[in-house]
Amino acid sequence: MNHKLIKYNKKRDFKKSKEPVGKNSSSSGKLHFVVQHHIARKDHYDFRLELNGVLLSWAVPKGPSFNPSDKRLAIKVEDHPLSYQNFEGIIPKGEYGGGTVMLWDKGFWIPINNPKQDLKNGTLKFTLKGKRLKGNWALVRMQDEKWLLIKENDTYSKNKAYIDQYNTSIKTGLTINEINNGKILPKKNSKCIIEKVEITNSDKIIFKEAQISKIDIALYYQAMYKRMAPYLENRIISTIRCPNGTSKTCFYKKHMENIYHGLNKIIVKNKEGIKEDYYYIKNITGLISEVQMNSIEFHIWGSKTKTLSKPDMMVFDLDPDEKLELIDLRQGVKDLKEILDDLSLVSFLKTSGGKGYHVIVPIKPSAGFKKFQAFAKKIALYMEAKWPDRYISNNRKTQRKNKIFIDWMRNIKGSTSVAPYSLRIKKNGTVSMPIAWRELDKIAPDEITMQDAIKRLRRHDPWKNFTNINQELK
Repeated sequence: MNHKLIKYNKKRDFKKSKEPVGKNSSSSGKLHFVVQHHIARKDHYDFRLELNGVLLSWAVPKGPSFNPSDKRLAIKVEDHPLSYQNFEGIIPKGEYGGGTVMLWDKGFWIPINNPKQDLKNGTLKFTLKGKRLKGNWALVRMQDEKWLLIKENDTYSKNKAYIDQYNTSIKTGLTINEINNGKILPKKNSKCIIEKVEITNSDKIIFKEAQISKIDIALYYQAMYKRMAPYLENRIISTIRCPNGTSKTCFYKKHMENIYHGLNKIIVKNKEGIKEDYYYIKNITGLISEVQMNSIEFHIWGSKTKTLSKPDMMVFDLDPDEKLELIDLRQGVKDLKEILDDLSLVSFLKTSGGKGYHVIVPIKPSAGFKKFQAFAKKIALYMEAKWPDRYISNNRKTQRKNKIFIDWMRNIKGSTSVAPYSLRIKKNGTVSMPIAWRELDKIAPDEITMQDAIKRLRRHDPWKNFTNINQELK
């Protein structure tokens, strides 16, 4: 065990507290930092910087301030293990630090000079790259364990403290009171119950870079379900499962192997006329049970099970050449929307969570797949003919140089597209997020993370009228 963690371990009874045990750890390259809002005997914030295999820790009574004029008292406390950067929950009353802990911010920090020498000299300057804290900061020692945490003047500094605007967890989107009231159930033997589904290995890290665990994913889909349901329920699905995290081998799954309720099997004939069993989600229990089975990414058919041969969601996936500028991709989306507008077809926009944008057209389920895909293909061919230097309608990468592939093939029977609000198997845990058309020039295709998506639930639903649109192909 790292000798620096002896003091940490001695202060805690790990049979009672679910805090991580202090063990040897090695840095992964980048240096992490975390800020935890901690309501114990006194309300304060814990500011922690990774260095030499531990988290150097300070208790900041008033929390960090964005105003360089504020010099916030920061009291040096015992070093914490690196695993503490993911801790959120309740420390039992009577235990050391008893109270509620919320993950307030997290990211990476870059020392300006030699951090060991700076700490010894009593002035540590550094850059923070977090969700909330950014830019240049300094820790200045006054005496013994008393330091000052100061924001330096830069583009991220504000003339107000600004801390009070952030009152939710970056991990779950819950307030500290909601955490305290048990919206996150305490872990026991690495198991949790979400929507009547037991989530085993709940603390297993699925997204290594973003430090997102299995329980984080279950809680995300629980929070998102109301918005996600109109596009997910009663549609044949295939999922991407990652039993050992997204950095290890993942695989597609389209046949049901799930013991839980909330899912139904459906038999469909393939192109050769052979019957195959597929499945679909009926309710939130079905979705959470898929997460328990390590499904991370959800893909859906363009038709519902009751009208299986009559699709109702036309999908255009704008897939750019890797070297293409974002401004050109956005112009492609605008060109496509203009064509659909001219055809009096209402369309909706979402990020892919990857390289491109998706434009979705709700259609009354009356035409068959052949007419449906032919219509989508004509749109792509029209764009290719009108702007041959910008767009291509086939997926040959050799012909895609500096062009956008207008992928219309998501509209063929049996094809799938990533569901709105689905997580993507990307290192930062990005989301395929419905956005408003006015946000096109503001939000990049891979910009919205799981935490961002949770925050957006408080905003107006840009797809609120999606299911009310009743338009037919002409």
